[in-house]
Amino acid sequence: MNTDKNTIATATNTDPNNMSVVERVKAPTPKFFKTLRTIGLALAAVGGAILAAPVTVPAALVSIAGYVALAGGVMTAVCQTAVDTNAKED
Repeated sequence: MNTDKNTIATATNTDPNNMSVVERVKAPTPKFFKTLRTIGLALAAVGGAILAAPVTVPAALVSIAGYVALAGGVMTAVCQTAVDTNAKED
């Protein structure tokens, strides 16, 4: 499988439905999804920090932090696979 820039640009410009996961992750991401990806990373970091806190934290807060970290991770992964079909390759 050839995954150089020309193949990725061709797959992105012609049909993003036929792209592999690796090609999707390497393809340009729309600005909106870049913003959401950053928010997802922040949520995952906050959730992880609360989970790793060395002090005693109430069980409810630990449970919520786990869900926040999971949601941030999923949001980041989904946003990274969004493809901007109008972007030009450098």
